[in-house]
Amino acid sequence: MFYIGEFSKMGKTTIKTLHHYDRIGLLHPEAVDGATGYRLYTTRQLAELHRIQSLRQAGLSVEEVAAIVAGADAQPILARRRDEIERELATRQDRLARIAFMIDNQEKGYCMDYQATIKELPSCAVFSKVMTVPDYSAYFEVVPALGRAVKAANPDLKCATPEYCFIEYLDGEYKEHDITMKYSEAVESFGVETDGIVFEEVPAATVVSVMHRGSYADLPSAYAFAMEWVEQNGYRVAGLFRESYIEGVWSGATESDWLTEIQVPVEKK
Repeated sequence: MFYIGEFSKMGKTTIKTLHHYDRIGLLHPEAVDGATGYRLYTTRQLAELHRIQSLRQAGLSVEEVAAIVAGADAQPILARRRDEIERELATRQDRLARIAFMIDNQEKGYCMDYQATIKELPSCAVFSKVMTVPDYSAYFEVVPALGRAVKAANPDLKCATPEYCFIEYLDGEYKEHDITMKYSEAVESFGVETDGIVFEEVPAATVVSVMHRGSYADLPSAYAFAMEWVEQNGYRVAGLFRESYIEGVWSGATESDWLTEIQVPVEKK
């Protein structure tokens, strides 16, 4: 037999750890010296300790190891830990990809005006209308007119809080003129439909979000950044882009302070 100090050296573990294993019933000493109270271990227990260490080094908790040592089926415990580690690894790989993207942009000398984040957008009720407008400047006329039409048909209708309105482009390509788009605005409930305006439920979505401050004429830069981020971070586009308007002429902001959020529905490749 070996005293605990010798056994700890042979097993490459600390005396404190062996005391802990004894207290929780994971590895009791073979005997205790009646005169000194010293714990005594055998070479057989060295193999038991080695099994415990192998399970701990695989990432199992002390409680999980104790369950296996006590006779529990190891398969589901190991499978559960494997799944947890795979999720942790995926999260770390995702973070590494984001850091690599930032470093690459820094090395290319790109400014850091844009940042991308993943957001989970909840489902929401909206009123919406599909329209073809002559150019982007027409938004300043057609969107307020649309709001007035909805209000006239639904005087008690309330917008959602916080407010959320967005445009989706339906042409499938960038166009300067004759742009087919769908305008949507979140509301608390469905209402009376009129003049091509419909009420519908927009499903929840995972999106890459990029904030753009300034003129709408510069929005292509934000779109390009968003697409590059999607391609380099292991995602694919999974729906129509949303152009969400947070600050604009209606809120009294000057053009340089307009705030628009580009939302790109995505899914992992």
